[in-house]
Amino acid sequence: MAEISANNTIEFELVSPEKLFKSEPVEMVVIPGTEGDVGVLPGHSLLIAAVRPGVIDIHEGGEVRESIFVAGGFAEVSPERCTVLAEEAVPVADIDRAEAEKRLEDAKQALTKAGEVEDGDTDAAERELKTAEAMLAAASAE
Repeated sequence: MAEISANNTIEFELVSPEKLFKSEPVEMVVIPGTEGDVGVLPGHSLLIAAVRPGVIDIHEGGEVRESIFVAGGFAEVSPERCTVLAEEAVPVADIDRAEAEKRLEDAKQALTKAGEVEDGDTDAAERELKTAEAMLAAASAE
């Protein structure tokens, strides 16, 4: 087993296409994996996982300190580090509910249009719909 740091933290990095969103030591992080939520503590086993649209929770002192919405991506975990490569990331507190509702309506319309066209990209439209639903759910939980 790898040595756990003296302050009992794991290095967490969240990277979006625009920037390095976050890089800091954390006590625990919970990631929305496609097979279920993954709690990551110092000393975690090696893992590579797909991330579904949802909320990453950063824990400190046994409580959620920060919540960040991600639109999917991949996570790589080692005993010392957790790196999430996200398609999109935004603090849950910064989500505008009206914009999230509009995004959901736009996604529903895009899915309908994609289904009406013979070569419509229904996979992309379905992914956007799931992302919009998860974003609205995150905004509603805030």
